[in-house]
Amino acid sequence: MGKRSIAAMTAALVAGSLLTSVPNAGAQDAEHGTNSSSTPTGAPLAPGVDLDTVTIPQLQARMAAGSLTSSTLTRAYLRRIENVDPRIHAVLRTSPTALRQAAASDARHRHGKTLGPLDGIPVLLKDNVNTRDMPTTAGSLALAGSPPGTDAALVTRLRKAGAVILGKTNLSEWANFRAAKPTSGWSAVGGQTNNPYVLDRNPCGSSSGSAAALAASLSQVAIGTETDGSIVCPAGMNGVVGHKPSLGLVSQSGVVPISAEQDTAGPMARNVIDTALTLSVLSGGESSRGDGARSGALRGLPVLQSNPGPSSGLPTEDDAAADHGTSLRGKRIGLWRLPSLGADVDAVMTRTAKKLRKAGAVVVEVTPPYQARLAELEFPALLSEFHRDIDAYLGTREGPRNLAELIEFNRSSPEEQTCFAGQELFEQALAAPPTTDPTYRAMRAELKDLSRRSIDETMAAHHLDAITAPTNPPAWTTDCARGDNDVIPSSTPAAVAGYPSLSVPAGSVNELPVGLLLMAGDHQDAKLLSLGAAVEHRLKAWRAPRYLPTAGHVAPRGGAVADIR
Repeated sequence: MGKRSIAAMTAALVAGSLLTSVPNAGAQDAEHGTNSSSTPTGAPLAPGVDLDTVTIPQLQARMAAGSLTSSTLTRAYLRRIENVDPRIHAVLRTSPTALRQAAASDARHRHGKTLGPLDGIPVLLKDNVNTRDMPTTAGSLALAGSPPGTDAALVTRLRKAGAVILGKTNLSEWANFRAAKPTSGWSAVGGQTNNPYVLDRNPCGSSSGSAAALAASLSQVAIGTETDGSIVCPAGMNGVVGHKPSLGLVSQSGVVPISAEQDTAGPMARNVIDTALTLSVLSGGESSRGDGARSGALRGLPVLQSNPGPSSGLPTEDDAAADHGTSLRGKRIGLWRLPSLGADVDAVMTRTAKKLRKAGAVVVEVTPPYQARLAELEFPALLSEFHRDIDAYLGTREGPRNLAELIEFNRSSPEEQTCFAGQELFEQALAAPPTTDPTYRAMRAELKDLSRRSIDETMAAHHLDAITAPTNPPAWTTDCARGDNDVIPSSTPAAVAGYPSLSVPAGSVNELPVGLLLMAGDHQDAKLLSLGAAVEHRLKAWRAPRYLPTAGHVAPRGGAVADIR
């Protein structure tokens, strides 16, 4: 893709973001009894700014014009955390330096020396991402002592880009890779994170706090991590956007691991443009041009080169999409229905397909092959990889120095057993064959081959631009005794292949959000985000949460099973 195409795509997505209508969202807030256009004290943040719907380009335009400061924005989010988070328990801690970071950004804005699209933008980090000045626990009391002392590589990128590191979010302890029957969103450090839409429902995991915080408008963007489903499922279940990047696009250095063969951090936000702009920072953007695979993935990714402001004569959002490659007209999309997720979810997919076809897309039904074999092989391979990778990470931290010591810590810590006592996955990983074992190597090679073929062959056979599927079922009731209610298969092909996936809001079932998952080929992140922006615009499925205490009964499907996240 040439420079003109890159500029055109950037202009389309940024222009569309600048032109997004705020009053309708504000009216919805009024209908639901909330109004996040104001701080929780009732003082307006800035005229026309709604924390639920405002985008990074709109914020940067206001900061460039002097009508908004990062300090004001950061204070608004800190107040909102103080007032709203007690209902959902998504944020573990806020950074004591957040306001100093914001003041530094304000000085750069005043002197015209901003560092890019995230300068002055508040970001929450999942608490398995190392921060030098705050604890990084993975939700476990075993790591609740001293901070790591150094930032993860992705945090270094965020700081260099001027982002305000607002705090850390709760997660499913050890990224849901401890017990056979875990409860997503629970950790010994943070307790249980609740779904903001219906508080007795689960937020999915393991990036539970990141997704719930965004749904509640506690930060502009957040960082999640995924091995299989841990970004996209919480995004879908909490009605936000989550992007799992291609493997290797974002550095995993300084992030608590499960498997180097599948782990990646990724951006989460309330809209696709903010997600894309955050990915451009996490992945290194301009500095990565020498890396052919990485620069290919980013070619066409929106990067805000300056602080854009509203100007007369801008095209409409629909015109921008049609002119600059984010239209759905002529796009070929494969729909993987997954009827096992229930009739209500399938009805959301039917409505979604109808809207996409009305926008000019060609939607064909597909079933990617090899899924049973992937499910059979993935878990045993992850056990061997977890033992190798967690031992390496624990060797860099104070506390248990390896998996065996971690198991003993949990056995002797009653606080680690308050929701569920099991650590069967730890024990199985300890006994798993090493990653030098030929049987393991054959498993991982077959997984890589079949997962990639499942996507590549499906896309080639139907000449597709992307494969879509439901991201999640309606959120199940949180229950420590039962554990999680579902294994959700849609995330697995892209997760195992190391290909990108993106969840955008698609609709809801009984107040509970359902996401649409989009998958594409290796390092096709930019194309996927561009398509996701067009899908998001056509579906218009986002709505603010109402923090209902409970909702109509959604029957569980099957027994409690382990969910690898």
